[in-house]
Amino acid sequence: TSDPRTVASGSSPVVRPVAREPVAAGTTDEASTDQADVRTRAERTLLKRLRGRSLSVREARDVLREAELAEADADAVIAAFLDNGYLDDSRLAEQLLDGALGRKAQGATAIAQTLSRRGLDREVIDIAMASLPDDEAERALEFARQRARGMSGLDHDVALRRLHGQLARRGFRGSVALDAARQALSEQDG
Repeated sequence: TSDPRTVASGSSPVVRPVAREPVAAGTTDEASTDQADVRTRAERTLLKRLRGRSLSVREARDVLREAELAEADADAVIAAFLDNGYLDDSRLAEQLLDGALGRKAQGATAIAQTLSRRGLDREVIDIAMASLPDDEAERALEFARQRARGMSGLDHDVALRRLHGQLARRGFRGSVALDAARQALSEQDG
């Protein structure tokens, strides 16, 4: 009874098999299965984020990095998403331009900052900025007219400073912002 693996059977001991640790090949299969699960979860997370809003390639990489996906797998996912049209930096730049020119009434400086902040390549930003219409002064004046209505009770200099500041924060260049503020206030006073 010294060794539990042996049983006395006459004069020669019988050896029972002992459970062994999995071999290295099984460990490799488990690791690849785990990595495939991580990739699947990362792809789902990225798709979920894309349902909410468009992402740049850099933003998509950040999502995959947060999901702890290996760099090689992240490259493969990005390539697949690009091929399927889920990611398109040029299209994203167009969408951002439309929003900035429409409801946000932003100037060129703010638009360029937004595109850069979203992680678009310099080349994509340059193409988008070149496609901007040459109506920044008109957009600034339109915004200034809307804001000037609420400043009718203020001293002219105070209203001018406030309106100029609002235009500057919207990304309109200094001279464009100042000219628009002056014109809108003179129209309001007249």
